[in-house]
Amino acid sequence: MVLDNNLGNSQIQTKVVRQKQLAEKIVIVDGQPGCGKTMLSPIIASFDRVELLSYAFEVEFICRLFDLNKIDSDAAVAMVKMLVDHKLYQTMMGRDTNFRYSDLSSVFQDSNPWRYFKRIFQKGDMTIPDRIQNERPILNLTTHNLLSISDPIFSALGDSVLLIEMVRHPLYMVKQQKLNMDRLVDNARDIQINIEYQGHQLPYYAHGWEDHFLNCNSMDKAIYSIDKATKESNLKRDILVKNGKFKFLTIPFEKFVIDPWLYLKEIEEQLETKVSRRTNKAMKKQNVPREILADAPSFEIYERCGWESPSEDSEENELTKRRDMVAKHSSLEALRIMDRLSQEYFHDYLA
Repeated sequence: MVLDNNLGNSQIQTKVVRQKQLAEKIVIVDGQPGCGKTMLSPIIASFDRVELLSYAFEVEFICRLFDLNKIDSDAAVAMVKMLVDHKLYQTMMGRDTNFRYSDLSSVFQDSNPWRYFKRIFQKGDMTIPDRIQNERPILNLTTHNLLSISDPIFSALGDSVLLIEMVRHPLYMVKQQKLNMDRLVDNARDIQINIEYQGHQLPYYAHGWEDHFLNCNSMDKAIYSIDKATKESNLKRDILVKNGKFKFLTIPFEKFVIDPWLYLKEIEEQLETKVSRRTNKAMKKQNVPREILADAPSFEIYERCGWESPSEDSEENELTKRRDMVAKHSSLEALRIMDRLSQEYFHDYLA
């Protein structure tokens, strides 16, 4: 059946709204694949009142559809409000909570898992709004490449949301993104927004460079994707900084894993909460602080996404090894882009 959008002026002019809000505080940890989001989110989850890491794919879908002009602004804003409140309500009810043992978003990976077992047996439904008001939980969401299309987020949630952008050296992200190209593009397991181009189904991030995407190998696709996402995020970050209206924080992975406390203090202040006795345990689990940047915990999911134990005796040698890997699989043009991205990242965050 073909849906007809021309259903009459009364329906076209109807505005979708949600005026009340359950979630008082929300933290969103965002960034490109491989940037360290799932290192930071569990640490934040150890703060007082902060909930466990939860992926917000539905919010991503809404923002992507809005960016593609496939959904009106009022509907996007109202749906973000609804989805955030629904996620908090379900979490406080003990519903839709991940009990799969090995998942990064699992209750068993959280620093305080027993609260989620308790909720299974607590009263729910009508008691939830009062519990939210009394306990003041902070929803902890993780998203992918959302910063550049975050207008529906800030319009919906205003100063109740803190958006944290994780950034990382592109040579540390490219392997995972190449594997994503190999394993997920045009795969039914990848439940993501896709676009149609000349009979091809392409991922949303190929919008604007469709021909190039179709003609690239997986390494080049990863490099061009990183370049595009970085440019768009840089532009949006500048706008947010100049605006000064919303709560926004950029954290370079390399600086955080060496000396995290300055950033944790800022997150405390922005969320109006405190680190807890569980925070050191959560940081130890993530090998933070660490002496070698690549020295992540050997979680199965990290290994599946391309992580390897560092084999070099210095960070400079580790980067050289990673660039050699890129050069082996990329075109000369894409390698030049990777070198530019590396130089720009060093200048912006590490110099």
